[in-house]
Amino acid sequence: MSAPSGGRILLTAFVALVLTVLPLPPWLDVLRPVFLVLAVLYWSVNAPRTGDIALGFFAGLALDVFQGPVLGQHALALSLVTYIAVREHQRIRSKPAFQQALIVFAALAVYEFVLFAIDGWSGHPVTSALRWVHTVTGALLWPPVAAVLAYGSRGRA
Repeated sequence: MSAPSGGRILLTAFVALVLTVLPLPPWLDVLRPVFLVLAVLYWSVNAPRTGDIALGFFAGLALDVFQGPVLGQHALALSLVTYIAVREHQRIRSKPAFQQALIVFAALAVYEFVLFAIDGWSGHPVTSALRWVHTVTGALLWPPVAAVLAYGSRGRA
């Protein structure tokens, strides 16, 4: 398998950003995972030299521009999660899909906890417990998201 190009990674991150910030009805918005975090996690695990901490930081900064009440909170949270994923990429990649989904659940929980802590420290209203549903739906969607991204990067040299 050849290394993915930087353009393919940026295109995937852009599509994931659009899917993350696309307006949805409130009842459906609760269930939507953070596709951008899933895409960055995928590239951090499968192409750690290309999908590194800089990708996590700039993807988080782009998400901050669209969503964040505090500039830099998504960038910090996604950089931390990306660092862990890049550091442990060989261990994560060697696991079956179910165990990878559990690892992604833990990574999304860390991501959401950092956002939760920054919201609390900065005096922004801490939303309801439904904010943690994103971690569950993200972990459930990890196997199909990883399969789609792997299929897109396969077969081209």
